[in-house]
Amino acid sequence: MRLIIGNKAYSSWSLRGWLACRQSGFVFEEVVVPMYDADWDRRRQGDEFAPSSGKVPILWDGEAVVWDSLAIVDYLSDKLAAQGLGRDRFWPADDAPRAMARSMAAEMHSSFAALRREHSMNIRQLFPVRRPSDAVLADLTRIMELWAQARARWGGGGDFLFGDFGAADIMFAPVCTRIVTYSLPVARFAAPYVEAVLAHPFMQDWIAGAQEEEWVIEQYEPPVPSRG
Repeated sequence: MRLIIGNKAYSSWSLRGWLACRQSGFVFEEVVVPMYDADWDRRRQGDEFAPSSGKVPILWDGEAVVWDSLAIVDYLSDKLAAQGLGRDRFWPADDAPRAMARSMAAEMHSSFAALRREHSMNIRQLFPVRRPSDAVLADLTRIMELWAQARARWGGGGDFLFGDFGAADIMFAPVCTRIVTYSLPVARFAAPYVEAVLAHPFMQDWIAGAQEEEWVIEQYEPPVPSRG
């Protein structure tokens, strides 16, 4: 398998696809492609990018290609099941928590536009504390509601939303990085969860890789304060 991803410092969807591959346990080749560099437009027109119209992440598994993070999770889950390894590496084994985990992952996939737009992922930065917009606060309130329900109903056996690290945590992992980067307000119960996600060995590997990158994308960086 070959996974094409964008910059580790900035690409939240790449993070999700990469975490899914690590969580699967399958061996895969990682190819990091700098976003928005001089070759970005040309590269996006290549055959490897064609199915996704140039978007990352893209997972190639022989002739099979998957280019959406949640689809990558489901593809790898199905691949595990086909090999008799079980789906519970990603989704809870029981119907009720699995239904909730899938719903939460899908809501994360399609919602929270204000949080994404106003607080893009930047693992290498700690921005000055500022009050988020009302739209971002509304997104955070909803996320706290989801996390509280999952933890209260199904998370008692471990540190993560449904006890063990799984697909729902993978989908919300970039939110955890944003909470730290921008000092976003969260409920008291959520702080240990954020810490657990960021301390996970896979996340630590990703964060280390982001710190080692030399690429800088100015649109995701803080403005330089003016003098005078």
